Amino acid sequence: MGRRIINRRLGYGGAIFWGALPFLAFVMLYATFSALRLADNPGDKLLPAFSTIGNTILRLATVPDARTGGILLWVDTEASLMRLGIGLAGASVLGLIGGIAIGLIPYLRAGLSPVVAVISMVPPMAILPILFIVFGLDELSKVMLIIIGVAPFLIRDLAMKVSDMPIELLIKAQTLGASTWQIVLRVVLPQVAPKLVDAIRLSLGAAWLFLISAEAIAATDGLGYRIFLVRRYLAMDVILPYVAWITLLAFAMDWVLRRFNRLCFPWLQRGLS
Repeated sequence: MGRRIINRRLGYGGAIFWGALPFLAFVMLYATFSALRLADNPGDKLLPAFSTIGNTILRLATVPDARTGGILLWVDTEASLMRLGIGLAGASVLGLIGGIAIGLIPYLRAGLSPVVAVISMVPPMAILPILFIVFGLDELSKVMLIIIGVAPFLIRDLAMKVSDMPIELLIKAQTLGASTWQIVLRVVLPQVAPKLVDAIRLSLGAAWLFLISAEAIAATDGLGYRIFLVRRYLAMDVILPYVAWITLLAFAMDWVLRRFNRLCFPWLQRGLS
């Protein structure tokens, strides 16, 4: 039985090797096809050489822009992270309040669950023009797109988590004389807080999608704005580093949230181990 592949366990070094292997394969494939294309056409822009990408990254990260005076990579990163942070914070507050209320209070569950379910089925990108009309082309419309796109998912997910809580916990709390507010703070909130963090982690990809889409349509800075600005020049030496940078930022955010859960809710990890 121990020889079957499903029963084998990787050590730390093996996990690193197999985890890095797809990335190394991608780098090798890119380098190969880039060299082939550049050999036929030295001016090819589709697959620029790593040296060209490196020079572009250095310029974007260190040289002030001639028009604005700011360093583009950091200006765009700050603008995008600010919008994303505000949007996710607003969606988290709505998700926590709405999820607990719908999952815990029968009247609110009956009245709000259908509305939240319908809203969650509306493609957020379809209402982006409405958001621009209602909130204008400034920051608020971009933040609202993230909130509208993420909050319904968080509300439904947390409401399910609350409704799945063991009824014995609620009965014991009421037996000890706890009010509804005390039950929310002392029983429900500690149970759903780590699940909220996990739900935010799962929604990071969608949040970045909404942000980049909004920046591409109406913005003067931001990572999505810069990508769609230079696409007309086929500037893949700018687009590829920006895509890689967005991916790295998303991965870092996911790692921070995962570490936050482990540090703030160690009892949850022990329960899962």
